[in-house]
Amino acid sequence: MEKQTVEKQAVEKQIYAIGDRVEKLCAICQEERGHVVASITKRGLISRVTCPKCGTRGSFSNGAKLTRGRSKSVNSEPYDRKRTYRTGQTMSHPIWGAGEVTALIEPRKIDVLFADRIRRLIHSRADA
Repeated sequence: MEKQTVEKQAVEKQIYAIGDRVEKLCAICQEERGHVVASITKRGLISRVTCPKCGTRGSFSNGAKLTRGRSKSVNSEPYDRKRTYRTGQTMSHPIWGAGEVTALIEPRKIDVLFADRIRRLIHSRADA
């Protein structure tokens, strides 16, 4: 009976990967938002996360509220500098992988959150 309980708990635990999203209260922004998993333990538990807004990297309590967000394996459209993007859209960049648009900067620039950090890209370029 005890063995079944241990196996059931092991099945219920999610294993996370770097780049996955989890909800956490940011100590700097004072807002609960999706953070990016920055490092994990050998068992697949989250040890450190990064805030996409302020860039703060902090520790993560595995007993906290977890929401499985967009993962690096999400299938999304390839990045195209001619396309116009909105906040929240996902893309697949040929170098940096899957990313999510976090902010529109100026008329033709966007901030995109990738697994390693936020990068500024161009978009809506008809002349490209």
